[in-house]
Amino acid sequence: MHAITRLRAAPRTRQRLQHGPLGRWAARIGTLLVCLAALTATLTILAPTRADAHPLSTTAILLDAAPDRVTGKVELPVDRLALALDQPLTAKTVVQPAKLEELRRYVLGHTAAAGPDGTPWTTTVSGGRVEKIDGVDHLVFDLVLRPPTGTVHDFRLTYDAIVHHLLSHQILVSLRPDDSDSYTTVGLLDWQQHTLAIPAAGASTEHGFAAAVRLGIRHIASGADHLLFLLMLLLPAPLLARRGRWVRADDLRRNCRRVVHVVTAFAIGHSITLALAALGYISAPTRVVESLIALSILVSGIHAVRPLVPGGETWIAAGFGLMHGLAFAALLGDLDLGRGSLVTTLLGFNLGIELTQLMVVALLMPSLLVLSRTRIYPAARLTVATIGIVLAAAWLAERTALLPDNPLNHISDALIAHPFLVAGALGAVAAASWSVPDLRTTKT
Repeated sequence: MHAITRLRAAPRTRQRLQHGPLGRWAARIGTLLVCLAALTATLTILAPTRADAHPLSTTAILLDAAPDRVTGKVELPVDRLALALDQPLTAKTVVQPAKLEELRRYVLGHTAAAGPDGTPWTTTVSGGRVEKIDGVDHLVFDLVLRPPTGTVHDFRLTYDAIVHHLLSHQILVSLRPDDSDSYTTVGLLDWQQHTLAIPAAGASTEHGFAAAVRLGIRHIASGADHLLFLLMLLLPAPLLARRGRWVRADDLRRNCRRVVHVVTAFAIGHSITLALAALGYISAPTRVVESLIALSILVSGIHAVRPLVPGGETWIAAGFGLMHGLAFAALLGDLDLGRGSLVTTLLGFNLGIELTQLMVVALLMPSLLVLSRTRIYPAARLTVATIGIVLAAAWLAERTALLPDNPLNHISDALIAHPFLVAGALGAVAAASWSVPDLRTTKT
């Protein structure tokens, strides 16, 4: 009898959930998110092309090793070049003769090569033309490196153009040996590392895989938007959604499962689109992808303030993870790899991303779990979520061309420049709060 009563009550319960206040509220939120995504895509497609349309552009250095010299080209994104030099550079102004010569000297002054013993090689930078790469204007120079002995051997490349002023910038280096028709990944240069060992015979499969792993690690570690998205998803992980607000969850095992679900959902989402896009099966405009990434941070930040949908962080991680995967694929596309090298690089790059995500969770989650059991967590959660929402809104405005420049870039640069300091500060706050008995609470 009780079973029949429950069966009869079940449809009424579902009906109340679907048509009650919570159901109507969730439906409105879902509609709002769909409208935001559509508006973002429309703005990015209809907005005029700008030099700053792709805020996460990278420099690519493609090298070709010959018996007596190393030739290649340097592809500099015009928007990042303008920011680094603090000049209003565009695709038209950079090719004006006087400006082109100035930029050629600039690149030459930040490029050097030397043998293992430190003997300098002759470096020449010539040419200068604008090419569209992944939909973004790049200034391309021709590069020639000549060893003093006339015979090419392993050498060290030093390069720090743009990155010496712009901490979030990255330089991808690839090499094509004389006996090969495809490039292999050599490594990544950034604000911390300006010198890279270049094997003249080309990177082996193992070396290329290891370099791809490091590339994935350093791309996430220096990608403020990807890290912030993950942080916004982790903020409500120790909590439960109840009656449209977050409350404390005392089940540690359940909290750990939620973290695993979030990280796994994000990994699955970005892995699918990373593989499909890198292998050429799908593609999307870079402007739309980067704008949707900013939107993903905005949505996850709002969810950290008030639950949009109970348990929604897993679906947010999976759905927007698809967009993040397209952005990762765009990075690999800059390497211009052959099919075989691409598969190796793809596997290593994805592994590097997952390792970095696990490290971020390991660094932040213990502090968040401790803080969630104190009275200051609501204020701390709201503060961090608000910062994320503001940064995401600024990124979204820049990437949809509503703002010519992002006035908050220096904040995100500072955060990624000192990741362990940020994690340490969070841990110190958690320890200090827990050490005060009056701050411990059974409710969030």
